[in-house]
Formats: sequence, structure tokens, C-alpha cells
Amino acid sequence: MSTTIQEIHKTENTNKGVRVRSGWQRNVVAFLMAFGPGLIVMEADNDAGAVSTYMQAGGQYGLHLLWTLLLLMPICYFTQEMVARLGIATGKGHAAMIYERFGKWWGRFSLIDLLAVNFLTLITEFAAISLAMSGLGVSPVISVPLAAVALIALVASGSYRRWERIVVCLCLLDLAWFVTAALLHPQWHDALHNAIVPSIPKGGITGDLVFLVIGIVGTTIAPWQLFFQQSCVAEKRLRFSDLKWARLDTLIGAVFTVCVAGAMMLVGAFAYNHGIAFTDPAQLAEAIAKVLPARTGTFVHHALLLLMVNAAVLGTTAISLASSWAYGEVVGWEHSMHKKITEAPGFYGVYAACIFAAAGIVLIPRLPLQLVIVSVQVFAGLMLPSAIIFLQLLLNDRALLGDEWVNKPWNNWINWTIVGVLFALSIVLAAQVLLPSLFR
Repeated sequence: MSTTIQEIHKTENTNKGVRVRSGWQRNVVAFLMAFGPGLIVMEADNDAGAVSTYMQAGGQYGLHLLWTLLLLMPICYFTQEMVARLGIATGKGHAAMIYERFGKWWGRFSLIDLLAVNFLTLITEFAAISLAMSGLGVSPVISVPLAAVALIALVASGSYRRWERIVVCLCLLDLAWFVTAALLHPQWHDALHNAIVPSIPKGGITGDLVFLVIGIVGTTIAPWQLFFQQSCVAEKRLRFSDLKWARLDTLIGAVFTVCVAGAMMLVGAFAYNHGIAFTDPAQLAEAIAKVLPARTGTFVHHALLLLMVNAAVLGTTAISLASSWAYGEVVGWEHSMHKKITEAPGFYGVYAACIFAAAGIVLIPRLPLQLVIVSVQVFAGLMLPSAIIFLQLLLNDRALLGDEWVNKPWNNWINWTIVGVLFALSIVLAAQVLLPSLFR
């Protein structure tokens, strides 16, 4: 039987002359060894599209939509917990499992869906880099190609652990969102009230509101997350003894991500409260700098733009890896970050091709970047139900998981409810498109 990560770590420490005696120390070590995929998959979804969507929600409706984030937190956790459990049980990625259990037709359907949504999302990431770096005085012709090269270099070392450590540090940089939001002096009491008590903005349910709510759902839970975390768990070779730590990692990631999303919405609400109109976060950063005192305004301006770049970098590396892992699993290529480029050329080639192609499209003159960013989040929301159905069916496969790890009845109640809500939102969006007067 394969050794667990706790046993590996214990062996490494014994070789170094370090002994972990107490139970709490062993638990801390075990958690730190399992830590990473849950936080990364959640916080990487606070990507460029999330920044735009959450800030637009705050800019249009103030704090009225904060409650949607609290509602989405358990959905995020339960969805990704299933993915972690499936990855540990099978040691394989999500795309490989769909091919094995449902056949080539459904496998290709899910893969094409994933690659299409992922590529469109990658365009939004580079669009954000272009917008943010332009705000800092750097031309897109320079910033976008440099970002593409840096993102490829990030994974090209042939070391999963090195990549994970760097990306975890990038995730923790998002703590700066709380500092930035605090500098804008939001009404904390109102924020807490709106986060707990659902409310409808003035004007009632409109087409714009429905579109934005679906965009929030699409950017908070995206199809690529299912494929990414399962492949990540398989890459780390986690075992069932590590499941409780993988669950804790996922829970921490869900809470942290929703709190950061709330900070983004608070920043957008500053514009709502001060009558600031904006079309993208870079424009908002510039407008806020003019309202605040000089030193604070400069800090907030630079912080927002750099955080926007950080969000895009996190999203790009995670989404590109989700595509590379999925494609490699399906076609049978070597698809591990433990391999060097010469050992897994197809895996790294898909990663690089996705990045360069998306970067090239963003450099097209007069491309409506903000419209592309928000529209992709809505498209991701529409594609999510089918992805979760595959996951739900796999987690009810007793032949695959056994009686101990298969979904419990309460799991199924929660998960089918999630699927039903997502389908309902998809139908509402379709109705809005076909009958635009419905929500007027």
C-alpha cells in the first residue's frame, strides 16, 4: 500500500535527526503537508473575473448583494470536498474518471466544455493584466507578453512543491484586500447586516440584477475548480488518512475566499456611496485615488491594480493547469508537474499554448475587455450544472468508492439541491435573453 504523507514526513524528519513526539505536533505536520490544493483552488477563483464581478456588484447595488457570498460559502465547500474525496479515492483526475465511468462520448463532452470555458476565462485574466498594468503606465504590448512568459516559467521547473509554495504565497497576498477595504472606511454594521439578511436592491428584480447574480455564482464556483483540485490531490498523492486535513484545507479556502470577495464588494460599494461611475476596476482605482487624501489615494490606487494583477496570475496558472491535466489524462500523456519538460512535453505544451493564445487575443485593438470579463463569468455559471452532475454521479458509485466513502444521504440532499438551484438560475438567464421584458 502506498505510504501516506505523514509517513513520508516522519521518515524525512528521522533522517534529519528531528523527531515529532506529541500528537498535536504530528497533526500540525500532517496538515501542513496536505495543505495547499483547497486554498489554491478557492482563492484562484477570486481571479480577474471575480474582481470585476464583485466590484461591479458593489458599484451597482452597494452592499445589497453581500448575502449571496455567505450563501455560496457552504456550496463552495461541499462541492470541493466531494472533489477532494474523489481524488483521494481514485488517485486520478476528474477528466480521467468521467472517461472511465461514462464512456468516450460524455468524456469528450465534458472535456470540450472545460477547455472552452477555461480558454475564455484565460482571456479575461490577460484582459485584467492589460487593464491594470495600463493603469500603472505600462503598455499592454509589454505587460501581457511578459506576464505570459512569467506564467510559463512558474510551472516549468518540474517541481509541483515549488509551484505550490509560490502560489500559496500569492494567495496570502490577497490579505491586502482587507487593508484596502478598511482604508475606505466602510459601514461595518451595514456590511454585517447585509451579509446575514438577504435584501433586494431598490428597483426590484431586473434583468441586470439577474445577470449579475448569475455572474457571482459563475465566478464563485467554476467548472475548472472540479478538475483542478482533483488533479492537484492526485498530484500530491494524498490518501484517506489525509482526508480530514484536505477537508480542513478546503474549508479554510472557502472561508478565506468568501471574505476576500466581500472585501472586493466593499471596495465597489465605495463607488456606489460616492456616486462614482466606472466600467472596470482599473478605472475605479483611478477614480478612488482622486477622492481620497493624496497618500492614501496613491496607496489604494496602486494596491487595487497590483491585486488585480495578482488575481489574474492566480487564475491563469490554475486554469491552465486544469486544462493541461485534463487533456493529458484523456489522451494518455505524461501529465505531472513532477516531470520535467522533456519528460512531459505535451502537458507543458498545452499549458503554454493556452497562455500564449489567450494573451494574443487580448492584444487585439479595441476589444471590449470588461464586457468579455463579466460575460465569461455568466457563461461559466451556465456550464456548471452539468459538471456538478458528473461529480455527483461519481460520488454515488459504490463500486468506485465503497460504502465508507460514497456520498451519504445528507450529502445527496445538499448536492442535488445545489444542482437544482444552478439549473434554475440557468433557466432564468435563458428566459431573460429570450424575453428581455420579463424582469423590467
